[in-house]
Amino acid sequence: MHDHTSSLKHRNSGFNRRQLIAGALAGVGAVVAGPEWLTTAGAGSPARRGGATEIVTLGRTGIKTTRLAQGTGFNGSARSSEHTRLGMKAFTKLVRHSLDQGIRFMDAADLYGSHRYLRNALDGVPRDNYTLLTKIWPREAHWNMPSGGATEEVNRFRKELKSDVLEICLIHCMTDSEWPKTYERICDELDEMKDKGAVRAVGVSCHDLGALKVAATHPWTDVVLARINNVGKSASMDGSAEEIASVLKQARANGKVVLGMKIFGAGKLVSPAAKNASIKFVHDNNLVDAMTIGMLSPKQVDDTIERIGKIYKS
Repeated sequence: MHDHTSSLKHRNSGFNRRQLIAGALAGVGAVVAGPEWLTTAGAGSPARRGGATEIVTLGRTGIKTTRLAQGTGFNGSARSSEHTRLGMKAFTKLVRHSLDQGIRFMDAADLYGSHRYLRNALDGVPRDNYTLLTKIWPREAHWNMPSGGATEEVNRFRKELKSDVLEICLIHCMTDSEWPKTYERICDELDEMKDKGAVRAVGVSCHDLGALKVAATHPWTDVVLARINNVGKSASMDGSAEEIASVLKQARANGKVVLGMKIFGAGKLVSPAAKNASIKFVHDNNLVDAMTIGMLSPKQVDDTIERIGKIYKS
């Protein structure tokens, strides 16, 4: 393992080069905010200004995509999820419906086993019409033998997703504040993949308040995927709503991209009023750049888009 200080210097010294690469790739594998995309989010689907399918820029990364991402990992573990358990046909129908409604952001992970499903669902869709986010599971398990770094995993993901570039690659499920040291090699190799143009932005998904606080301030982090709703711990969060909101505001002030997850409390917030209250809390406090929701049916997609649209326009 490298000395942390020297590694950090290496990351910072590579910033300008990575920035240039990111600029060169601005039109690759991300929704292009050209004239066509300013008026249309998808085939026959108008972009809803201020809503779920509005094209937003994810902070300093320059990545342009929709405010809402189609999640693929509800109850995900061991390369399986409620989404993949739908079967290939139903999964493809779901993703195609999301695309038809204007969603351009796809949230995947090795843990969910959703790469090959997404590859099939996106077959024939122009690559600049969608954005890919995926995650490295860094822990050894009966289904996973990690390399200890990121190069092997990222290259495998690119093959599985049939894409030269991954817009966002995260280290999955950080559970303590020591993650930069514990996963230093992964951080370093993700930096190398950014230098090569294989990944555009890196970061972590957090399942712990200490991990989240570090992610909000650490210079390595481009993107923070955080659990946020208006309820708190009883709805799958890492602290109270107010506590998490404070950290996310700090992260955004520090130039981090904040992506919200568990907006509906991992399925715990089911009533229309509860869902609306959570979206409104996130919106009114300006907590996220975009959000991912694990919608499992076309009906849920339509309902979520409509719900976000009403609140973001109010």
